[in-house]
Amino acid sequence: MKNLRVRLLWVGAIIVVSLLFTFPIKDHINLGLDLKGGMHLVLQVDTTKIEGNAKNDAVLRAIEILRNRIDGMGVGETVIQRQGEDEILVQLPGVTDREKALSIIGRVAQLEFHLVNDDPTKVSDALKGNIPEGYEIKYVKKEGGAPPVLIDKAVALKGDTVADARVDYNSQSFGQPSISLKFNAEGAKNFGILTQNNVNRRLAIVMDGEVLSAPNIKEAILGGTASISGNFTFEEASVLSLALRSGALPAPMKIEEERTIGPLLGKDSIRDGITATVIGGVLVFLFMLFYYWESGIIANIALLINLVMLFGIMGLVNKLMPGSPLTLTLPGIAGVILTLGMAVDGNILINERIREEISNGRPLPAAITAGFKRALTTIIDTHVTNFIAAFMLFQFGSGPIKGFAVTLSIGLAASLFTSVLVSRDLFSLALENGWIKALKMRNFFKHTNFNFVGLRYIMICFSAILVITSLVVLFKKGDAAYGIDFSGGQIQQYRFEKAVNADQVRKALKDANIKDAVIQQFAKNPETVMIRTADDTFNLVSGIFKKDFSDNKFEVMRIEKVGPVVGKALRQAAVWAIVLAMVGILIYIGFRFKHFDFATAGVIALFHDVIVAFGVLLMSGRQIDLLVVTALMTIAGYSINDTIVVYDRIRENMVKKQKMPLAQLVNVSVNETLSRTILTSVATTLVVLALFFKGGEVLNSFAFCLLVGFIFGTYSSIFVASSIVIAWEDYTAKKKK
Repeated sequence: MKNLRVRLLWVGAIIVVSLLFTFPIKDHINLGLDLKGGMHLVLQVDTTKIEGNAKNDAVLRAIEILRNRIDGMGVGETVIQRQGEDEILVQLPGVTDREKALSIIGRVAQLEFHLVNDDPTKVSDALKGNIPEGYEIKYVKKEGGAPPVLIDKAVALKGDTVADARVDYNSQSFGQPSISLKFNAEGAKNFGILTQNNVNRRLAIVMDGEVLSAPNIKEAILGGTASISGNFTFEEASVLSLALRSGALPAPMKIEEERTIGPLLGKDSIRDGITATVIGGVLVFLFMLFYYWESGIIANIALLINLVMLFGIMGLVNKLMPGSPLTLTLPGIAGVILTLGMAVDGNILINERIREEISNGRPLPAAITAGFKRALTTIIDTHVTNFIAAFMLFQFGSGPIKGFAVTLSIGLAASLFTSVLVSRDLFSLALENGWIKALKMRNFFKHTNFNFVGLRYIMICFSAILVITSLVVLFKKGDAAYGIDFSGGQIQQYRFEKAVNADQVRKALKDANIKDAVIQQFAKNPETVMIRTADDTFNLVSGIFKKDFSDNKFEVMRIEKVGPVVGKALRQAAVWAIVLAMVGILIYIGFRFKHFDFATAGVIALFHDVIVAFGVLLMSGRQIDLLVVTALMTIAGYSINDTIVVYDRIRENMVKKQKMPLAQLVNVSVNETLSRTILTSVATTLVVLALFFKGGEVLNSFAFCLLVGFIFGTYSSIFVASSIVIAWEDYTAKKKK
């Protein structure tokens, strides 16, 4: 009793600490960009024209310049880090002004000064195509209708000597904002010489190949200052001056991946996520209470402690390690919901084991002790296999997917602790105080004796048809089977004040020559429109909406853009994640059960579940994206749980019933574990249904895939995995003979 009280005190202390580092949530839990809004960018530095070690220096220099520019924007908690050889990851929390951010980040800001040739004869010849050697014809930006300028190709002065650049208002710009430049000592000297030697000539100020202005040099400028005017708005002048202050990028950059989340979508996601979590939790709690009564109360207490610990660990790590990767993302919320389902799995397994011990005539205390002991190895096995899947997701995932993997891993650790230790101590406490003297459990699966094995040939054929059909659908759809994460393209999502007609939107885009647009509208939210295109059409589409739907205000909810390079890399990473997770599970089960035929059968069943899940997903008109891959990995971890329970029972029965034929032994084992298999599926399906109906549009395909996968995972554990084991053993026996 003394040891029990000590352990309970420790549990109480853990709960208190967890609560302290959970609430208030906004102070302890870091929200991902998909929940609080912001921009996620992957930039590729074009180093094709740079040789040798200078390529590496160019990327490092670009990171330094980007950091200076972003610091000038006043954005806090930014992430700027190298990714691969020539890519830079940039995360800007809270930034939703996409156009401004991209203009600041992506502008090379290569400033040059070129002398202008105003000889009217040469300018006239140039306009006719006879451009003199050493010159090029340019139009002054923002001066539509103004005559072009003939500039010397040779750079008279480079802008790398600019020491400062600020927005200014002076008499020469007639009250419009201009950019005031200040050169360093070397630049001031060279600029003075340049202007002194070219009085009464025009000097073109060129930024990234565009002529901003071409003022006349009236006199020598010896003070080391200059001014750029060009019909700028204040916003444009601010962006240009910031880029000039930060310095020119060593090479151009292009956006390979962009995910801009507006604050409205973030708020909706948080609301939907909380709603789904609460509904899913309530459904599971009610189910456990209904089916297990007293032991259901203990299981529910353990589940609550599990949730508290999950958020507490995240809050504690974030407090001790500022800038840690433990952020709560939208898929992370899905991970929290799934943690409920995974945690209840262990409690159902324990309760079913206790029920068996009571049925065998053991007194309640002994039955509880034996139930926990017999369930321990199975619980550990199921959690380890899920950890393997989560680890691979973290290694090969990106952004929100890593958030899912982290949340799920913490939830699994907390689940293992509460299932094995906390539940056991709560039972002991209830027994010691006489709160429970008997366990009243419902039992809908008394002494089942279905001939599952007898149906194995029919079910194997059925599964083969499902797998082949799924693969045919995948190959038939080709690139259309994949979302922009894997095939590239752009998604824009808007929410209007009033419902809009999809046909009107389609016509407006078609009239603007956007012919490849795929328009999606949600039945529950007709105000929301999602547009998918192959190229970046945001400026064009938003301009069309402002013009053609001027009486219906809209807000940008999200913009996601993935280039072909990143899309290919993400697809490869997804394949590696799935394959390596399967290999890891295969190795673990093989060594754990000392039977690689069991392990191989289990992994074949996993491939069956994954292939059928994405096949049904594609047949429903949905696409495979990163969230779907996350769901497939989750299915793999969940499906193997059921299979491991069956395998554990087969292993036990092999010792008890050595003379029983394998087929009969497998059938007995499947029947003996049937209640646990069905009950776990029901409990987990409840939380996934909550996610499907109340988790929001972004997680809808994720939840749909889980529903399909969990149903077929239960089916494959009963029919597929066991059938393959029997077939394998029969083949081996015939080969030996």
